[in-house]
Amino acid sequence: MFSQTVHIRVRYGETDQMGMVYYGNYASYYEVARVEALRQVGFRYRELEEEGVIMPVLENHSRFIQPGLYDELLTVKVMIKKLPGVRTTFNYEFLNEKNELIHEGETTLAFLDNQTRKPCRPPGRLMEVLKPYFDEG
Repeated sequence: MFSQTVHIRVRYGETDQMGMVYYGNYASYYEVARVEALRQVGFRYRELEEEGVIMPVLENHSRFIQPGLYDELLTVKVMIKKLPGVRTTFNYEFLNEKNELIHEGETTLAFLDNQTRKPCRPPGRLMEVLKPYFDEG
């Protein structure tokens, strides 16, 4: 299983009048977390685009447990539980500064050829980076 930890500080503009993370901002946090998690293991999203592959979101699920608060440094655990095929699912667990689980999320994305907009296999370079996390040996 692929798993990386990313930190996101809650900015003022991401909160509502009560100082809590506005629920719609979690989708942006998911994107930041998955991009940074892959960057940590040496893969940049830009490489996808350079190979003519795009990754639109097919599904987005959120579970709100406690609010994230203004100026908190959130810890986000990003996971891929199954080696990608023509689609992949990212799971997210958000912890507050007290190390309490405050949010869970999941996004499913597809790999599409940018020209044809048809499903395609993930780029080989991405698979090289992810495969060691799924080897049984």
